[in-house]
Amino acid sequence: MNEISLISEIICPNCGKQTKETMPEDSCQYFWGCPRCGELLKAKQGDCCVFCSYGDHPCPPIQQEKDCC
Repeated sequence: MNEISLISEIICPNCGKQTKETMPEDSCQYFWGCPRCGELLKAKQGDCCVFCSYGDHPCPPIQQEKDCC
């Protein structure tokens, strides 16, 4: 089994700020506020969380090929 990453770098589509965030291991994070511009990101339609939509790694449940949320 591949190692699960708990860190994902989110890139704000509004201002381009890149921020490394620790992902929850057993739940989804639907919203994330950009620390630079204040944009409140929400998961895109069809994605379970902001990490799957804007991060460089999907959330841990998706990495493990499990149901998320």
